[in-house]
Amino acid sequence: MTQHPGEPFVGGGTETPGEAKRIEAPTLAEDLLLLLFQPGTGTIAGENTLFYTLAGAVLADLGLGDHVRTGSGRGGTARVEAVEDHPPSDDILRSAWDYLSAKPRGVQTVLAAIGPTLRSPLLERLIERGDIRRGTRKALGLFRMTVLEDGGSGRRSRLLADVRDVLVEGAEPQPRVAALTALLSGSGTLPQFHREIPWTSPVITRAKELEKGNWGAGAAAEAVARTVTATIVNNAVIATATLPRN
Repeated sequence: MTQHPGEPFVGGGTETPGEAKRIEAPTLAEDLLLLLFQPGTGTIAGENTLFYTLAGAVLADLGLGDHVRTGSGRGGTARVEAVEDHPPSDDILRSAWDYLSAKPRGVQTVLAAIGPTLRSPLLERLIERGDIRRGTRKALGLFRMTVLEDGGSGRRSRLLADVRDVLVEGAEPQPRVAALTALLSGSGTLPQFHREIPWTSPVITRAKELEKGNWGAGAAAEAVARTVTATIVNNAVIATATLPRN
């Protein structure tokens, strides 16, 4: 779906009937949603702030791919704009890029605009990939209800291991893992992962450093994308922290 400059954001990358389906590499937002999925309960952690968190992941992905750049607006607020003639190929990322192509916008404005429509199409992608599946369960012994279950692909465990290496083992993360970890921390859900990632003072300190964009040196070629993405993630974390948690 193409978003024309000046139109309200309608996002989601919805396909029209008969349009060929194409699954590309998982986006950062898909990885984040998969991590937030709790196999034991079939729920998504951090639902109350989810739209900001997923939107932050979409913008971070655009930053990592050099599809957007950041700058300063009035009062020093962070603004983001599309890099002209460099759209992403992914439909969901493209919808956000099209929205930004009209004019530079404040990061928090973009988060609020693109976030509310993201959960459903991202979840459908995870189901299509086999990372999550829909099952049925009896409620009160009478009614069958649809529930979300672990798809058995093992991808969630691998993502969680990457995050654990960064937070517990102190590994220097690649920018993508740093962004994923910072957004996960900013969502306020890290304590729910205490079995895999002990909720200790060093882990909390490390997570807060990543939220601020302190990701380590990394490769020189990644410096610009890393800085843009860190700025976006930091603003997404700040925006999420101002939302009610219940």
